[in-house]
This record gives sequence, C-alpha cells and structure tokens, in this order.
Amino acid sequence: MKFVAVTSCPSGVAHTYMSAESLELSAKKFGIDIKVETQGSSGIENRLSDAEIKEAACVILTNDVEIREMDRFKGKKVVQMGVSDIIKKSDPLLRKLKATFE
Repeated sequence: MKFVAVTSCPSGVAHTYMSAESLELSAKKFGIDIKVETQGSSGIENRLSDAEIKEAACVILTNDVEIREMDRFKGKKVVQMGVSDIIKKSDPLLRKLKATFE
C-alpha cells in the first residue's frame, strides 16, 4: 500500500519537517509505503513524481498554509489535516487509512 503526503506550515521550518517525520514513523509502524514532500522556506523538497502520485491510494495533505501545485492531485482521494494535528495523530490516521484502502 502506497500513500503520498505534502506538509507545509506558515514558517516552513520546524512543523513542516516534524509532521513529515511523524507520518514517516507511523507509516513504518503500519507497514505503509509513504513518500512525503515538504514545502517550506527552502521551497519544495523531496518532490512527488507523477508516477508516485498515480500509484498512491491516497494523498495526505498536512498544511496550515496553501499547498503549491494542488492540481497534481486532481481525481485522487485526499485527506487534509493541520500540521499540529498530524504530529499528534498520525498513528490513528494511518491506521484508519490503511483499513480503508486494504
């Protein structure tokens, strides 16, 4: 099972990377393949490819500011959550998504 995610916070520093790490740790715990793109003060890092987006069962957006290039996700199942929420609730979210897409 594959998911992709994009994280972005107002300052584009700490919370962007904390939410990415939280998603990656939870995905590992539940046996989910995930790639997380960060959009922060350094621009877009770890950019999602068109193929990765196409293969993903779901797109997880964790953002408190606008995500750049949203048109890439048109037609995909999208789950959106605030950055602080995902840091605290990544385990329950990924557990639920895994059950939904199995």
